[in-house]
Amino acid sequence: MKIRIQCVAWLAVLLNAVAINADEEGFALLFNGKDLSGWVPVNVAPNTFTAKDGMIVSTGKPTGVLRTSKQYENFILELEWRHMQPKGNAGVFVWSHPLTAQGTPFAKSIEVQVLDGRETANYTSHGDVFSIHGARMKPDRPHPAGAERCLPSEKRSKPSPEWNQYRVECRDGVLKLAVNGKVVSGGSECRPRKGYICLESEGSECHFRNLKIKELPSSNPPADEVQPVIDGFRSLYSGLDLANWVNDPGHAGHWQPQDWILNYDGKSEAKGTGPADAGHLWTEKEFGDFELICDWKWTGKTKSTKRPVIQPNGDEGPEEEEFADAGDSGIYLRGNDKSQINIWCRPCGSGEIRGYRLDKSMPAEVRTGCIPRKRADKPIGQWNRFHITMKGDRTTVVLNDETVIDNVQLPGIPARGRIALQHHGDPIQFASILIRELK
Repeated sequence: MKIRIQCVAWLAVLLNAVAINADEEGFALLFNGKDLSGWVPVNVAPNTFTAKDGMIVSTGKPTGVLRTSKQYENFILELEWRHMQPKGNAGVFVWSHPLTAQGTPFAKSIEVQVLDGRETANYTSHGDVFSIHGARMKPDRPHPAGAERCLPSEKRSKPSPEWNQYRVECRDGVLKLAVNGKVVSGGSECRPRKGYICLESEGSECHFRNLKIKELPSSNPPADEVQPVIDGFRSLYSGLDLANWVNDPGHAGHWQPQDWILNYDGKSEAKGTGPADAGHLWTEKEFGDFELICDWKWTGKTKSTKRPVIQPNGDEGPEEEEFADAGDSGIYLRGNDKSQINIWCRPCGSGEIRGYRLDKSMPAEVRTGCIPRKRADKPIGQWNRFHITMKGDRTTVVLNDETVIDNVQLPGIPARGRIALQHHGDPIQFASILIRELK
């Protein structure tokens, strides 16, 4: 009888092991437990996310994301998480864009909430799922406020600092979230439905471990339901300090890191190496050919201002035009103010390259090419995004998805030089300062 009992016990163990192996079949590690190979910091400091003791540890500072280097379409994602501080906030993004959305530290995606101890009528700490920054989702249950957000069917999350387990199944634009072993929330008709996976940093320490993924067969989604593949960008702004920038003592208290936003009050006392660079915030490194993404927003008071009308040939005419003015700033390319990309409120719009437009020794096509093709600025107080490409002696400026300067030649521009955010005495904010060097 004893032998029979032992055999039955061993058989139970064997069957259980087989079941576990079957359940694990097809899964691959998304985190190797040792380093962040396969992961890309998007807009955070070098030490915001680190590998430690078999975990991905997020400090929560600054607010931002770490993404996979690979896109995923249909898959099952399993992971464990815990907050080290009550009421901590974080998240897992699926089907994400590779870069941050305009004017935010987060990416267009579907977010699976990782939250502790915060309960309201409109959100919970037990596995909310919702669309953010342009993504779309139909929640499994109507939200009380009509949001594209699915609240969980029951409370299953454990409080800080206990571990929780998520199983996120994403298939053909349908998402289901299981919290600690039971499906509680989800959504359908998700768009996009192929993209990156991100871990979110948002204010407090959070740990992730046992991240694994099982890819499922593709359904070949149309191009407009797939996030773009964009690689090679890195953040010039850490969200914590002025690393990567020349931190002149005169900048103290004026160029201020405020989490994901770099705030400038317009009052830097830095002298620089001469009048041409006094007060400006310069990169430490020089750049040759590159793409630069930079968000910016006016924060000061507006006033009525009159300035000369810019003529089609680049001259400033005798007539003046009146406009609401919040200030003047810009981005210097390759170390000099002549190749400055203007940020201002004049009716012609931002993106103008003033130094070349006003230089009457330049060919006509250069001067006229430095005038914005259209005004693409957002209303004062809203976030704008520059996408500037500098290759050889030619520059293209895209403002808010509109090409305002199209491959204009800038004769005589240095082959390399530093980039600067301009001081012009006016308050302004910058964010998502991302650069990709070109070969």
